[in-house]
Amino acid sequence: MIKEQKNQGVAHAYEAPDYYGVDDLLTDEHKVIRSSVRNWLNLHISPYINEWAQNNHCPKDLVGGMGEMGLFGPSLPEKYGCPGLDEIAYGVIMQEIERVDSGIRSMCSVQGSLVMYPIYKYGSEEQKHKYLPKLASGEMMGCFGLTEPDHGSNPGGMTTHFKDMGDHYLLNGAKTWISNSPFADIAVVWGKNDNGRIQALIVERGMEGFTTPKIENKWSLRASDTGELVFDNVRVPKENLLPGVEGLRGPLGCLDKARYGIAWGATGAAMDCYYTALKYSLEREQFGKPIGGFQLQQKKLAEMLTEITKMQLLNWRLGALLNEGKATTAQISMAKRNNVDSALKIAREARQILGGMGITGDYPIMRHMMNLESVVTYEGTHDIHLLITGYDITKLSAFR
Repeated sequence: MIKEQKNQGVAHAYEAPDYYGVDDLLTDEHKVIRSSVRNWLNLHISPYINEWAQNNHCPKDLVGGMGEMGLFGPSLPEKYGCPGLDEIAYGVIMQEIERVDSGIRSMCSVQGSLVMYPIYKYGSEEQKHKYLPKLASGEMMGCFGLTEPDHGSNPGGMTTHFKDMGDHYLLNGAKTWISNSPFADIAVVWGKNDNGRIQALIVERGMEGFTTPKIENKWSLRASDTGELVFDNVRVPKENLLPGVEGLRGPLGCLDKARYGIAWGATGAAMDCYYTALKYSLEREQFGKPIGGFQLQQKKLAEMLTEITKMQLLNWRLGALLNEGKATTAQISMAKRNNVDSALKIAREARQILGGMGITGDYPIMRHMMNLESVVTYEGTHDIHLLITGYDITKLSAFR
């Protein structure tokens, strides 16, 4: 269960838009979880996030607190030290985190959806008990190795591979654009076995030949550490192979989990941009009245709120389908693409309402906009998600 946090009076004014009463679709537990997470974020992250982003600082010292709050793997079972919540609760948590910053949400969702989830879904009982409790608490951090320098949208073309050496596997290759890699204790790495089939290995920091160079000079996700994974004849124990899956359905199943969280998370970023713009429009005066009284500004605000409402309804229905075991990959893909695209457009419109002030670190909008430029690309690009929907409705593949 998420640890309840009382509002400790931290000054971060925020009222989430809810034009269609979507809150009525949430349970009391969902609302308590959202309130507790929001209060924790307002105390520990909101007052500092703009400075951290400007200084390219990842707040790794908060990992323990994130674990204590249940932000890592919230929908995984309690028997492995996780909160055991439903999928809507998981979405609500991701929405609150990304309302503060996409980079912080990336840190949490990689840990929960791309590290803990594959170990839970495809790992042995020994692996689950060894890793999941420590990952849930934040004692251990992880990353997910799929994307390669020459293979992004086509993960099936990966060249990372491992050879059976009898008493261990020998891993070679490289991965890039890996969130958490510079400080991760373990990496769930997807590579090809001797038969050319894709499987996952748990690679631990300290294994000889395993390095994690940091990617510098990012303009986006600056409060999150991003890097590479390099494997030079790394000896991986055989017990570190995830036994439960072969083929692309393994990593793609993990991406479904992550993309669902992104759909909710991007909604949080959009909400923060909208609220900031609305508040500014009611305070900023030009030509003798608040700019919110002018038609073009009202048009922007009305369109932003409309898109947020659509995003909220899409998220709730998708969460309900996931809880029932009915959601498809294509449905998750649609929500990720739509919500990130809408959030990016909302951020741009909000920046216009603030004028020149919108580019400063006094407001969150430019930071959200830069972050969303990464989110619209990772876990499947905007165009790839369109083709996933296109294939689902025509059954004709545009990929080959």
